[in-house]
Amino acid sequence: MLAALSASVVLSLLAPMTSVESGEAMQQGPSQRKGGGQKAESREYATGPEVPGIRLERVLPALPLVRPIQTLQRPGDPKNLYIVEQPGRILIADPSDASTKEAKVFLDIREQVNDQGNEEGLLSVAFHPQWPEKRELYCYYTAAKPRRSVLTRFTVAADGLSADPASEEVILTQTQPYPNHNGGTALFGPDGFLYLSLGDGGAANDPHHYAQNMNTLLGKVLRIDVNRKGDNGAPYAVPADNPFVGQEGAKPEIWATGTRNIWRMSFDRKTGQLWAGDVGQNIWEEIDIIEKGGNYGWNAREGFHDFAGGKGTPPYIEPIVEYHHREGVSVTGGVVYRGAAIPNLDGVYVYADFQYGTVWGIRMIDGVPTKPAVITRARGELISSIDAMLDGSMVFSTFNNGQERGNPGSIWRAVAAQ
Repeated sequence: MLAALSASVVLSLLAPMTSVESGEAMQQGPSQRKGGGQKAESREYATGPEVPGIRLERVLPALPLVRPIQTLQRPGDPKNLYIVEQPGRILIADPSDASTKEAKVFLDIREQVNDQGNEEGLLSVAFHPQWPEKRELYCYYTAAKPRRSVLTRFTVAADGLSADPASEEVILTQTQPYPNHNGGTALFGPDGFLYLSLGDGGAANDPHHYAQNMNTLLGKVLRIDVNRKGDNGAPYAVPADNPFVGQEGAKPEIWATGTRNIWRMSFDRKTGQLWAGDVGQNIWEEIDIIEKGGNYGWNAREGFHDFAGGKGTPPYIEPIVEYHHREGVSVTGGVVYRGAAIPNLDGVYVYADFQYGTVWGIRMIDGVPTKPAVITRARGELISSIDAMLDGSMVFSTFNNGQERGNPGSIWRAVAAQ
């Protein structure tokens, strides 16, 4: 996510694009074309019901936002949106009030958040699902001196309208060698454990081969128990059924390995599957279903393809789908739609390209994906996140007209195409 393009490239992408389109008459998948000496994997797609188009409707159009990077709702509060700004604030706003020009600040941790790099900042937050018994907010952000990623916990007020900055408890830290590839989704699974995606440490091409190194958390999906203390008073415990517990040379927190830079993971509320969008290096962006103990191949593989200079030990789990950099350049993982407002979209995994604004949908039929269908295009917007609300509806967070530090952004709801 937030992969940097030159200013000229960004402007060429954005200049003529000012509207958000319906997905009707866009039912095509990523093209099977050559690029960089590699050809897209020829594969069979499942046949299923047509994936319907959607439209994106602006919400809170008068509310100034700075690089909104996630939108969510607190358990028990279906009215308000909690909007995460990358510099380190979380705002609360009622989306039904289009005249809102100022939002209540739920939490402001800009002082401890390092957002100097394009891929640094407050990247993901999650409420504890056992609300209100556990009035806890978990934040994943980058910090400086030393450069590191931090998973931390805050206490939320009884009314749910603010979190106490002074209550911060650091759960986990990971030193980062470079400012990019911080990954960034923290979320709770249906099993009650917290899952966290970490990028491969950055630079390019995973120069230290961290993603295949089981003695580091970089390039991994983690699974930890934040409801219990660990050994020697550690702020979390490791679930006993994690796949690498007891394996010599492996961090027990690891749930899956061989990922490059997952930008957004989500659980399907019906099946419990964990979907992820993994940002590619040179040619291929991919969508994965994350499985216990799975190795997703980076940096030996990019998408379905061998990656020159990479290292790893198969077997690898192949992507569900991939797309070429002629179709987009930085995937934003999405959600499986389980809302009631668009019945024909039920069960469709919706994902996007951050830079191009293309939004696709796929269904899984007996474990096989349907051909990706373009269901809308967010013209002039950089899609930073796609999130499911309490009722299953989808909200998109976007940056407007580029990705400079301090850039404004917008929030959109997905509705049926007219």
